[in-house]
Amino acid sequence: MPSTADATTPDRGQRRASFQRARSRETKRLLVQAAMALWRTKGYATTTVAEICTAAGVSKALFYFYFPRKEDVLFEVGVLSTQAAQRRIHALLKKPYEIDTVVAAALTAFEQSMARNPRELVIETILEGYRHEHRILADGGPPDTEADMFTELFTRAKADGKLPAHVDIAHAAYLAQTMVSEGARHWAAGAFGERSFAEVVTSDISTLVNGYLHTS
Repeated sequence: MPSTADATTPDRGQRRASFQRARSRETKRLLVQAAMALWRTKGYATTTVAEICTAAGVSKALFYFYFPRKEDVLFEVGVLSTQAAQRRIHALLKKPYEIDTVVAAALTAFEQSMARNPRELVIETILEGYRHEHRILADGGPPDTEADMFTELFTRAKADGKLPAHVDIAHAAYLAQTMVSEGARHWAAGAFGERSFAEVVTSDISTLVNGYLHTS
């Protein structure tokens, strides 16, 4: 019969692992928040890693444990915005839906996240996302699913007959995500005038989806 210590050791180990994961997420969140606050007031280019660490109350060694470069914090900001949109899509797919309605809701959430930041920072974030993708491709790695907003929606839509069986979901999701990235960059540069980011890019993605619906 196992001793009490043997029975509780795995449980303690699981609790320690959960605690460490929670601390890790909290530390990353603090670093991102500190960086964003400084970037909003000082600008991205002139803010140093040392200033971010001071604002977050962590050491530079801990910063570099989570982010090898200052630019990696930018990528994390983009990931957080994308994840907010992913959560919106996931929630909407729990009830009857239409693809364009879900896209519009997700992109509205994405736009609200972008609007909290200076537009030049949005552009820097999009460009860092491209650089991150190019580094992964150059290293021969798999696509980064953290930056994927549409695979769940398109997979579900295909299973529900809202997209044709011939649609390549991975490619469709990549095209839609590219529209989001380019749309965000152009929105931040003021290219859309009075039109909202969500309005323009939802229309673009709806055109893509309608193209699939009318091809065999």
